[in-house]
Amino acid sequence: QVQLVESGGGLVQPGGSLRLSCAASGSIFSINYMGWYRQAPGKERELVAGITRGGVTSYTDSVKGRFTISRDTGKNTVYLQMNSLKPEDTAVYSCKAVAPRYIYWGQGTQVTVSS
Repeated sequence: QVQLVESGGGLVQPGGSLRLSCAASGSIFSINYMGWYRQAPGKERELVAGITRGGVTSYTDSVKGRFTISRDTGKNTVYLQMNSLKPEDTAVYSCKAVAPRYIYWGQGTQVTVSS
């Protein structure tokens, strides 16, 4: 079992920044991939950014150049640094961990970009 706890969401003005954290615990040795997803009201959940066990990162086009996914293996934590935030970035952001036989999700954290 893997437990994921997100933090760092909140209300920010357009152009501002936030850093989300996803702390993993449990059988973390089994995790091959971690990703940040978001779901806005009335929209489908989408992959925002991901990072593999080997450190390869990927981003959806709408956040390239603005968001950065990183990890601290010593703290078992994956981060999503979000800069130049736009109102359309408003969503519930969730962390996902993929293991060979299971997929785990965190509870999500709300990000609201508004003036």
